Amino acid sequence: MIDFFGSSARVVLLVAGLLAGTTATSYAQLGVSRNAAPRQVIDGIIVKVDNQIVLRSDLENIYLQEQAQANGKPLSPNIKCEILQSIVLNKLMLAKAETDSVVVEDSRVRDELDRRMNYFVQQIGSEKKLEEYYNKPIRQLKEELRAQVKEQLVTQEMQKIIAGKVTVTPREVRNYFERTPKDSLPYYSTEVEIGQIVKLAKTNTKAKQETITKLNDIRARIVGGEDFATLAKQYSEDPGSGKEGGYLGFFKRKELVPEYEAAALRLEPGQISPVVESQFGFHIIQLIERKGDSYSTRHILLKPSTGAADVNEAADALNKVRNRILGDSISFAKAAKDVSDDKVSGSNGGLLENQQTGTTYLPLDKLDPAIFFTIDTMKVGSITKPLPYRTDDGKDAMRIIWLKSNTPPHQANLNDDYQKIAQAALTEKKNKALDDWFLKNRGNVFIEVDPEYAGCKLLEPVN
Repeated sequence: MIDFFGSSARVVLLVAGLLAGTTATSYAQLGVSRNAAPRQVIDGIIVKVDNQIVLRSDLENIYLQEQAQANGKPLSPNIKCEILQSIVLNKLMLAKAETDSVVVEDSRVRDELDRRMNYFVQQIGSEKKLEEYYNKPIRQLKEELRAQVKEQLVTQEMQKIIAGKVTVTPREVRNYFERTPKDSLPYYSTEVEIGQIVKLAKTNTKAKQETITKLNDIRARIVGGEDFATLAKQYSEDPGSGKEGGYLGFFKRKELVPEYEAAALRLEPGQISPVVESQFGFHIIQLIERKGDSYSTRHILLKPSTGAADVNEAADALNKVRNRILGDSISFAKAAKDVSDDKVSGSNGGLLENQQTGTTYLPLDKLDPAIFFTIDTMKVGSITKPLPYRTDDGKDAMRIIWLKSNTPPHQANLNDDYQKIAQAALTEKKNKALDDWFLKNRGNVFIEVDPEYAGCKLLEPVN
């Protein structure tokens, strides 16, 4: 990918960024095939890095993404070589990660799959629409993506090892900006910085007990001879597995939430668990089969409903936080870190992040409509009263929104855009560290390049 000043495509995370949530240009970024006939590409191995391979389709798919994101603007004449160089660097890091025993926990892979899938569900409108687009259930889409996502996370870990401690000084940021040709400086539309503090509506005891009672009644019907799969289709509130009769497929240890796994592994094949609570709601689980260190299950999930009183309780808690902020007894950033139930924005002082640039500046024309119309009449520095909110996983909540800044259209400059310029300078410096690492370690692994791509000079220094 090209960074915002147009420097070379060396950022490995973005080259490996299938379904990374950085853009909604094309649902082909899911990295899984749709049933519609694709453009025919004669595939084959074009690079080998130890036991890692690069396919021609890997290169072509990313090239097509670059074309789509360019919106008709000309790409670098060497763009395919630049992409291939980054892919090969990826593969070298994966090869070294294997020999250096760099691992990523399965739970982290699962969480990242959920995050990315939620992003695409938001973009297309619903899980049902996404499943219809690919003619596959969400569960199958996740399984097809699992290996890719795991490789991406391992690559991230290697990047942290190689370049994680790289920083830039203010002088380096200024030098980076000053050596950029003036006609290459981007022009920005209106951008805003927005913070939020979220409080989930806690489910009351009565609603929980009603859900447990309903699940116990369903369990009794199954024990009495009714079909588990039929009742799952009828009652389960898991949209992914419900229509599949509750079937989740095979998972290894630590790939499912601990409460679910613990209950499932206590069962014998065919047995049904008592009611189990997890972060997703309440389940009854049937173990289907064990196979080595994997096991398959089906389940019925019910989620306790939240009532007006639960939502009002969340609103009251947020009003107290808001009053403290307005009274200068606590900063918005500190309050977000301390009390927000959205851990992603909370850890960032409540500020929403632009996934494409890695900064907190959000283009006004790309905002979620709910936020756009909320901030439309707000003054910089003001905070809304608690507003209804539904999380990505469908939970009822309330939130307050803070308009931190509102920057009018302008050409990039150090005063208004220091954060973005610093990020670009840091990216360049990290890419240099990755290049140096590549040159140092390329001789430690077997690398073979198809003659067709010899002109890319993949094994030579990048200028």
